[in-house]
Amino acid sequence: MTTDTTGTDVWLRRFHRGAGGEPAIRLIGLPHAGASASYLFPLSKALSPGVDVRIVQYPGRQDRRRDRCIEDIDELADEITAAVRPLTDAPIAFFGHSMGATLAFEIAYRLENDGTAVRALFVSGRRAPHRHREEGVHLLDDAGLIAELRRLSGTDTRILDDPETLEMILPALRSDYTAIERYRPSAGRTVGCPVHVLVGDDDPRTTIEEARAWRECTRGESDLTIFPGGHFYLGDQADGVVRKIRSRLAVD
Repeated sequence: MTTDTTGTDVWLRRFHRGAGGEPAIRLIGLPHAGASASYLFPLSKALSPGVDVRIVQYPGRQDRRRDRCIEDIDELADEITAAVRPLTDAPIAFFGHSMGATLAFEIAYRLENDGTAVRALFVSGRRAPHRHREEGVHLLDDAGLIAELRRLSGTDTRILDDPETLEMILPALRSDYTAIERYRPSAGRTVGCPVHVLVGDDDPRTTIEEARAWRECTRGESDLTIFPGGHFYLGDQADGVVRKIRSRLAVD
């Protein structure tokens, strides 16, 4: 795996080079709580070179392990928006999974509010921002956090059984859960771009009704695609997700 982290941009990872010349479109990928940019490496590989894919690396993990974790969605969205703005010389779209879906929505809102057009927003495995639940995962002790990871089946069990690895990942995970569980969107906030919703049919974190409610968050079109699987349906349904993105972005 190679990574391009040129310049001062510590927020975005480019795992694959796009085609020569100006990209037809850029896709910014945002992983779920506790995840690193490498989680979306397969998506980047599948969409390249036709799509210039950049993946967000949140602080507190991998090569940013020493960076301060951010426990506030608005602060995260502000920082990532600033990192993305120089890339808006080409048409831009967003794909976010779980916490990343909420962040993608907030970043798209900020860009549009500044006059930057957003081609599309793909929100995966996350209920609409105004469909709040009180969950309190960030208040659990370490054993409770680990139990939550096992329940969602999105983390390699070898990692969950390795105390040294857990010691490294738990602070970032707790920080991310704190950010997303304390998040409250501004009333009536919407985007103008199309919102394409993706969800697993057995997701304990997002019901079909909660996913469908994203249609209330856009002034543009909205559609819902339901895949077999749970919160991390992406692992088994990657081909279908890639086809969805290519179709909606009208790229080969």
